[in-house]
Amino acid sequence: MKYYIIAGEKSGDIHASNLVKGIIKHDEHAVIRGWGGDAMKNAGVEMVKHIHDLAFMGLVEVLFHLNTIRRNFKFAYSDIRSFNPDVLILVDFPGFNLRLAKYAFKHHIKVFFYISPTIWAWQTSRVYQIKKYVNKMFVILPFEKEFYKKYDVDVIYEGNPILDSIGEALENTETLESFCQQNSLPPKPIVAILPGSRVQEIKKILPVICNTVSSFHDYSFVIAGLSFLPASLYEEFIHQKNVYIVYDKTYSLLHQATAAIVTSGTATLETALFHVPQVVCYKTNPLSYAIAKKLVKVKYVSLVNLILNKESVRELIQRELNVKNLTIELQRILDDSHRKIILDDEHRLSSLIGEKGSSERIAKRMIELLKNS
Repeated sequence: MKYYIIAGEKSGDIHASNLVKGIIKHDEHAVIRGWGGDAMKNAGVEMVKHIHDLAFMGLVEVLFHLNTIRRNFKFAYSDIRSFNPDVLILVDFPGFNLRLAKYAFKHHIKVFFYISPTIWAWQTSRVYQIKKYVNKMFVILPFEKEFYKKYDVDVIYEGNPILDSIGEALENTETLESFCQQNSLPPKPIVAILPGSRVQEIKKILPVICNTVSSFHDYSFVIAGLSFLPASLYEEFIHQKNVYIVYDKTYSLLHQATAAIVTSGTATLETALFHVPQVVCYKTNPLSYAIAKKLVKVKYVSLVNLILNKESVRELIQRELNVKNLTIELQRILDDSHRKIILDDEHRLSSLIGEKGSSERIAKRMIELLKNS
């Protein structure tokens, strides 16, 4: 069968790549074309657009890239029609992908949506678009099944694919000493800095984090850098006394970290599954934030707190993200008594997420649905 897959961000690229591996394993005649990143390409996808051309964050930022976005839509419509797939698989990235779902529906192309948009947090009305244009929704968070049930939408939940991405890394036996030697780091405990994968996020969040580190002389602060982003984003910070960077080794870094400072997103869940106490940060354009705040319907921004339905990890949002607050919260998660509380929560979180193998289970369900139709 022919599959067309679109993922617009790094986390989607990783999850889509694992899904692709499952599809290829269970459909020996699979032909797969798509938009994504290096992980999807390495998994066997014929790549037509890379994620670095797609990831625009925030309502205001999108306005500045409208012409590029319009060109992307025009190209997508043409390329999908030319390829004529048996199914269009849309991976998260709802602002773009839901419009493509509507297009595919009108042209009688079956649509599977993998990884639900956060419509339970805001833009609940999108559930009606999904109900109309998407043939099957595959969700990855335990509470999403109940959310969709309220709207009479039958979804498939097979656990969270994040375990397929980090499973091997969780079994890593490398020592801190070895990791530090290999990456030219001093032999000190590590605080990991995960500033996100979007340029706008990094520019707003990383300066605050790196202005905090001077109070913590006994630790190395190590940025999880991404090689597909401009090195200039990081360069001004890594000249500070105890700030370093490693590229494309986020999971290895988390495996060695004592604590972490994490930009809100999938990385908060990844960090928790590595059992690393964290402080969650988020900062965006003030206008984008003001608009979003009026629309958002959930108490928390981090997946950790949402899944546990409690404030297990501290969230520093917008103005609350400053040197004073971050210093206080970092001191707390480095304190043994508070760390135990967080670590207990993280172990409970692991049990809620389920077992690894979700990506392959989802791939098999997709193939079964296509064959039965």
